[in-house]
Amino acid sequence: MNRKHTRFEKARIIGARALQISMGAPPLIEISEEIMDPVDIALEEYKRSVIPLSVIREE
Repeated sequence: MNRKHTRFEKARIIGARALQISMGAPPLIEISEEIMDPVDIALEEYKRSVIPLSVIREE
């Protein structure tokens, strides 16, 4: 994810990943026991650029 995402793309990516995690998908990073919220896990995955979702822009 070298490309900068808009705030709307970022929200969609994090929201989609948080939904996956809440439905039982395994986290892609090592998480500490204090982080239990799927949104926090998805946000940390986004910061580390490990979320396997891509954005296709129509121009």
